[in-house]
Amino acid sequence: MYQLIDTEKARYPIAVLCRALGVARSAWYEWRAEKQSPRAAGDQRLKVHIRAAHRASRGTYGAPRIRQQLLKEGFHIGRRRVARLMREEHLAGTPKKRFRNTTDSSHKQPVADNLLAREFQPTRPDAAWVTDITYVPTSRGFLYLVVFIDLFSKKVVGWAAATHMRADLCLDALKQALVLRRPQAGLIVHSDRGCQYASHGFSGFLENLGFQQSMSRKGNCWDNAPAESFFGTLKTELLNRQPWPSPSAAKDAIATYIHTTTIQNGSIRPMAIRAQSTSSIFTNKHRLVWPRRNNHCPLKRCKVSFFPFVAIPRSYERGV
Repeated sequence: MYQLIDTEKARYPIAVLCRALGVARSAWYEWRAEKQSPRAAGDQRLKVHIRAAHRASRGTYGAPRIRQQLLKEGFHIGRRRVARLMREEHLAGTPKKRFRNTTDSSHKQPVADNLLAREFQPTRPDAAWVTDITYVPTSRGFLYLVVFIDLFSKKVVGWAAATHMRADLCLDALKQALVLRRPQAGLIVHSDRGCQYASHGFSGFLENLGFQQSMSRKGNCWDNAPAESFFGTLKTELLNRQPWPSPSAAKDAIATYIHTTTIQNGSIRPMAIRAQSTSSIFTNKHRLVWPRRNNHCPLKRCKVSFFPFVAIPRSYERGV
């Protein structure tokens, strides 16, 4: 009824319309004052999607990444509007903490050339991997984390975590990646100049497999930007949000994070995945199960690592 008066008010006086419909003019004016504009109604709809996206990110997304999510859902919206609506809903992203350097490049080990040269967009899977080490402070000491990332799919192809940061930790993560991906000779493995990657055990292992070792320039973290970006996102969205009682608790949380964000969502946020590769890892049909020791098992006579459902063939231990 009120909507009819609002529609016909350009043709007839409001008093006439109200008298014809049997409503008081004051009631119509009150309804008009409370009526939302199309933009206000759109804001209310957007707030529902903004709250859902913020909740799905565990409260870590700010306005830029909330906007990217809304664009994927088909909304045409600017960053400032998203920021305004988030302020009205008292929502905010998680800020990053101060960066701390953990690379020990003051060693006398041989340093490889920078073969990657910031070519972060290869045209095929397993053409180039990047790797890095970070640490997680806990109440019972530090946990050290190593990841290997395929630059084509932007996925974590191998990782390892322990209470030490010896070269063995890097080898454990690399062996896991080798079992799951089986890359060909010629693969570029890029890292910083840390003593773990420059060690004879790690470099010799790569050489025996026919891989090319690449290292960043001294003091230049941008040469290994994809790995740095992953660690920054991991710490912002998970590690820096709460204190960790023990290394094992932090390790379990990291395993869940990598599975839910990298495996199920298909990419390392916020980097966009270039393409879906048939060699993508960590899917249900590709996940390795505990091997049976029979003649048909390709992983027969293997050394089992501490990673669940992962087995390391002894053939990969040559040169370690």
